[in-house]
Amino acid sequence: MQPPVDPKHSSKTPPRVEVYWTAVTYKTVAIYLVLLGVIIFAGLYLLVPDWYSKALAKVTNSVNGDGETVSANLTQAKFVNLDGKVQVKKVNSVTWVTADYRTALDKGDQVQTGSDGAARITFADGTTYTMKPDALVTVEENTMGNNRPTSVAVRIQTGSVDLNTPNLSPGSKAAVSVEDAVAQLHQNSRATVKNDPETNEHEFVVTAGGAEVKRGPEQIELTQWEKASFQTGAPIQKSNVLAPPELVAPLNLAPLITEYPRNYDVHFEWKPVQGAVSYTLRVSTTAMFTKIVKEAKVSGPTAEISGFDPGDYFWSVSATNGKKESSEVSETRKFTLVAQGKTGEMLLQVDRWQIVGHAAEIVGRTEPGAALIINGQPVPNIAPDGTFRHFTEQLDPGQHTIVIVGQNRRGGTAKCELSIVVPK
Repeated sequence: MQPPVDPKHSSKTPPRVEVYWTAVTYKTVAIYLVLLGVIIFAGLYLLVPDWYSKALAKVTNSVNGDGETVSANLTQAKFVNLDGKVQVKKVNSVTWVTADYRTALDKGDQVQTGSDGAARITFADGTTYTMKPDALVTVEENTMGNNRPTSVAVRIQTGSVDLNTPNLSPGSKAAVSVEDAVAQLHQNSRATVKNDPETNEHEFVVTAGGAEVKRGPEQIELTQWEKASFQTGAPIQKSNVLAPPELVAPLNLAPLITEYPRNYDVHFEWKPVQGAVSYTLRVSTTAMFTKIVKEAKVSGPTAEISGFDPGDYFWSVSATNGKKESSEVSETRKFTLVAQGKTGEMLLQVDRWQIVGHAAEIVGRTEPGAALIINGQPVPNIAPDGTFRHFTEQLDPGQHTIVIVGQNRRGGTAKCELSIVVPK
């Protein structure tokens, strides 16, 4: 018999538990997750490509901040013309500050022009509001959405504002309001809106296109040269207005070349307006007509005015009928009065011309780098050697005088006239 074994002196090894593991880094986990996502998106792209495109677009818009509306820089209205005193009061401020081209306008902002001030405001959809002197307006609405109709509106507290709409997208709106009336302009339309609280006179005049005027239950459609006017508490009155004159001379953008500018009689001409008994001609050194240098009231469609210094000028005409009703101001045209120096000659030569349809083709030669204007149209293509070919606009049958003016880099000027006949 063997003696019992003492456990304390046993030679057998006790059982062991062994544990094995593999170290996995965060980087490895991230790589596996990315691979899994790629596999999922690739499968969705193959199975449902439309869903993939929409999801990608939403992610992109979220990253760029363009989910529901376009960026703030695109939705804000901005000044594109400033002249004289123009001030702005932001919606969250009580202080008026001087406007500049960096000033952006938001809903609720107010704009005020002084007696010598004027401003043109452009919204992101292309609608423009031109404020005349002594005007006060408030930006009422400025909604710009991605692939959605736009809506812009301005309220006139006092003064006169011209409104011009572009080719609007379907469902978009451009409006202007005075008192308790609002006018919505159609696309490619123009209107002049006035509000005079002191005399209690309020009016909308459509100068191009059309508009719809609403005031409570009243609703009136306006077309070109029609006016809707009212006084507080009285119904809207619809009437026709006198059309402004169509300008003839000087040609737009044409330089007038003379040796003695101040003694030169500038010939202004426009087409007669039926029913007009007088016309008011205004000439300004600014496009907004805040600095009038000449003003003349004449009975006929022409005027000869002298006393201009060399420089750029803008001019317009309005008509007045026997009832002392005035038309809107005509389009604005620009001319330049140039002092011709004795040593300022330049080369300007017409080699040939011909009638093509109802237009005139003019071929000639001038100096390299010179600027040419033919019948008020800049010549865009002048070859490096100075040769040019230009087609005029369509001309009515009959006799015409084609005026060619030019200026070289030295300040020299030249002028050439052609007499042509366009057949019927």
